[in-house]
Amino acid sequence: MQSQTKFRFSFRPWTVLLPLFVAACAGPQTHHYSHNHAPRSPATSRPYTVGGVTYVPKDDPSYNEVGYASWYGDDFAGHPTAIGEKFSPNAISAAHKTLPLPCYVEVTNLETGRRLVVRVNDRGPFVQGRIIDLSRGAARALGIEKKGTAKVRVKRL
Repeated sequence: MQSQTKFRFSFRPWTVLLPLFVAACAGPQTHHYSHNHAPRSPATSRPYTVGGVTYVPKDDPSYNEVGYASWYGDDFAGHPTAIGEKFSPNAISAAHKTLPLPCYVEVTNLETGRRLVVRVNDRGPFVQGRIIDLSRGAARALGIEKKGTAKVRVKRL
């Protein structure tokens, strides 16, 4: 006598539909940065003078500027930024002369089209013709590290 084993397969539509429904509800994650998210230090909002030039920080949510970016790295590693954080060359950060600290900007390399959201936590660059000084990590991500400078668009988020 030969034994026959029958497998009963029961299709239950909810076993397929439920995971699809849950996945559809998730949607893409989008991070929105606002100029109001981070606490501001009154000390970083006061006018300051470097090399005989006085800079007046201002909170401009519509800031959108085209100019040249440069980068800074190992010489400043471990030194405090304008808001007191230790500077890390490989982090994604930047220095700006007048934007509120901290804030977020989108930097676009106009030569390559690469874009990066960067946290501004320091003051600078104090070189004529430059609008932002990137950490080495940010410069690398934007394809600026080897060249040293590039034409960029800086847009406040």
